Amino acid sequence: MSLNMKNLLTHMHHNKLPKEYQAKEDPDAVRVSEYWGKKSNQIQSPNISFEFFPPRSESAKKSFKETYIKLNSINPKHYSVTFGANGKSQDATFDTIVNLSEDTNIPLTPHLTCVDTKKEQVTELIDKYIGHGVSQVMVLKGDRPSKPMYKGDFKYANEMVKFIKEHYDNLDILVAAYPEKHPHSMNVGSDIDFFVDKVNSGATEAITQYFYNIDAYFYFIDELQKRNIDIPITPGIMPITNFEQLIDFSKICGTEIPTWIFNRLKLYRNDSESLKSFGQEVVSQMCLNLKENGVNSFHFYSMNKSEPGLSIAKAII
Repeated sequence: MSLNMKNLLTHMHHNKLPKEYQAKEDPDAVRVSEYWGKKSNQIQSPNISFEFFPPRSESAKKSFKETYIKLNSINPKHYSVTFGANGKSQDATFDTIVNLSEDTNIPLTPHLTCVDTKKEQVTELIDKYIGHGVSQVMVLKGDRPSKPMYKGDFKYANEMVKFIKEHYDNLDILVAAYPEKHPHSMNVGSDIDFFVDKVNSGATEAITQYFYNIDAYFYFIDELQKRNIDIPITPGIMPITNFEQLIDFSKICGTEIPTWIFNRLKLYRNDSESLKSFGQEVVSQMCLNLKENGVNSFHFYSMNKSEPGLSIAKAII
């Protein structure tokens, strides 16, 4: 399959980015990368990170170990490990962090969720994490429980961020960002306000929900720039390997799949090799476009697999 992805992705460029006919001195040729204090030609090797979920079975644990050993080869900035709603995977997340800390020198970032979580649980867990060398955590609101549960101490992520910051001043706190709006938010404006609250509460970095339209990311950055928000906001990258799975995930998290991508994926839904090849080209080119426009960090949702995330990461470092 031969595709000119550069042309296919031209429409993804931010409208404030310089056109080919604009001279460098043109005052309108402003890149969002200037906001990050970097020019695209200064970015040599972006920071790469990967997200895992706790493996359950023995075979899954064996496969997972093979995955992160392969990913170690590019020396990622950090590995994050998800945390299930309602405390269901608290032990599994902790065990995964412990195993990783014994097996790799890559910095680790455990997730913490607000749903049904008490302050005592948070401090106890963070103390244990610190004992295993953890210096940053990722705070999320968490999925809504299917059935009403007893109320925890935190309703929103900014409340947990503030609590952690008050008790652990030297701990870095990552939070989620939603360039296309959180699916539970009423509108984009209120969603951005919620994000600003998390930053003002003490968040030091953010990772976005995955997206396939880089305009959404850059417009999100623009809006935060207007509010004087200057923490690093790393794009979340979801490799494309399965049509049905991607559609289901995207409906849940509110991610738009551009029509031209959707139509091509639908065409290849029964041709897994062509779908994976197309998906890798799309996501690789998207990452290159982001990098060319000043983005210097990428967070891959690995699904506990080394590929195609590893190949895409190697293409941009």
